[in-house]
Amino acid sequence: MAKTRTQWVCQNCGRTTAREMGRCPGCREWGTMVEVTEQPAAAKAGLPRVAASEPRRLKEIGTEGLDRLPLPMNELSRVLGGGVVPGSLVLVSGDPGIGKSTLLLQAAGLMAEATGQPVLYVSGEESARQIKMRANRLSIDHDDLFLVTETNLETILHHAERVGPQVVIVDSIQTVYSDELTSAAGSISQVRQSATRFQWWAKAEGVSVFLVGHVTKQGAIAGPKVLEHIVDTVLYLEGDRFHTYRLLRSVKNRFGPTSEVGVFEMHEQGMVEVTNPSEAFLAERMVNAPGSAIAVTMEGTRPLLVEIQALASHTSFGNPRRTANGVDFNRLLLITAVLSRRVGLKLHDQDVFANVIGGLQVGEPAADLAVAVAIASSVRDWPVAADLVVIGEVGLSGEVRAVGQMEARLKEAAQLGFRRCLLPKSMRRKPEKLPKGIETIPVRSVAEAVEKALVK
Repeated sequence: MAKTRTQWVCQNCGRTTAREMGRCPGCREWGTMVEVTEQPAAAKAGLPRVAASEPRRLKEIGTEGLDRLPLPMNELSRVLGGGVVPGSLVLVSGDPGIGKSTLLLQAAGLMAEATGQPVLYVSGEESARQIKMRANRLSIDHDDLFLVTETNLETILHHAERVGPQVVIVDSIQTVYSDELTSAAGSISQVRQSATRFQWWAKAEGVSVFLVGHVTKQGAIAGPKVLEHIVDTVLYLEGDRFHTYRLLRSVKNRFGPTSEVGVFEMHEQGMVEVTNPSEAFLAERMVNAPGSAIAVTMEGTRPLLVEIQALASHTSFGNPRRTANGVDFNRLLLITAVLSRRVGLKLHDQDVFANVIGGLQVGEPAADLAVAVAIASSVRDWPVAADLVVIGEVGLSGEVRAVGQMEARLKEAAQLGFRRCLLPKSMRRKPEKLPKGIETIPVRSVAEAVEKALVK
């Protein structure tokens, strides 16, 4: 009889130890180590191991049947790389209530209607009546969409083989358990075992599998980090609960570009695609208001125009505060230091607040110059020109550095009616790559950019 094995696994990073520990030696977090007892399968003694696979020449391997499945949801299709790849394993994660189940149920109904092939939706957290109520609200009613409420891994695979679907959606992977392990559903071993079994089955049958994953308090996918290595694609559904916009971000994709973003808006009818997100984010912009600047940021291959607002006010405390919402806090500290030392703005007695409108998170350095211009505009109480966009990275010496994909950024700005753009002077060395219809204003330093951007 096979012996049981007991070990302690970190719920945060997946580090395993042979003895109980209060603090994880990997991520250094307290209270994350849990005890896991596994019953391994009995080995077949005395039988030789027979290889189930044979090496083949690369040129002998065909690519028939690998065409992407059509998905009549353009935002989701672009994030996936142009459609659903047969045999792929996709992990969709996000905060509770962000809209993961709604988005995937909509996608399941659209795929079943477009292709005429069965789609199986497996739910381990909701009853069939609850999902039916959501389907009625979303106006989803198709004969090829199948629904089952099940948490046992072997039973789910049995249903999938009987239905013969082209796509299987499992909501969620944390509720699935296998009879081969004695640990509870949602444990490290069960999540890893279930994901691995779905991977093998998807590759063997050529069926695309979508797994819904929970997140921890820190926003990471719950379970071992190896779960992200098992799947082919990792999608994060992000958004602010106080805003209706949702961003579907690709952080890993073996069949397409990473860091691609799809934009949705949450309505009563479900997730509605936002075809022109830049226009939506700038819809409520107050023109000629001090402390506001327009930045052009790249989300994957898509340029987005976002409004960055800044406010500087006299502090009531000994140490001035720096508050960042939507921009990196350390980048804000860097920009305020450059403005104080290189531009001469007196910020030692000013509380500085920076905010990205729409609940977006801007992480690339190309928005540095827009943040600096917005802060300077608030301090001097002079507005930024209404038809001006600002692009550039700020260095510690006060210089403005070049950024990539400038042509795509300027084309997006020109399409939305902006006629001028502040950009790094080094970008003027290649004028043939800059689009027509928008005037470029090259600047070398932050001080020069502030003087040219503000309307006195």
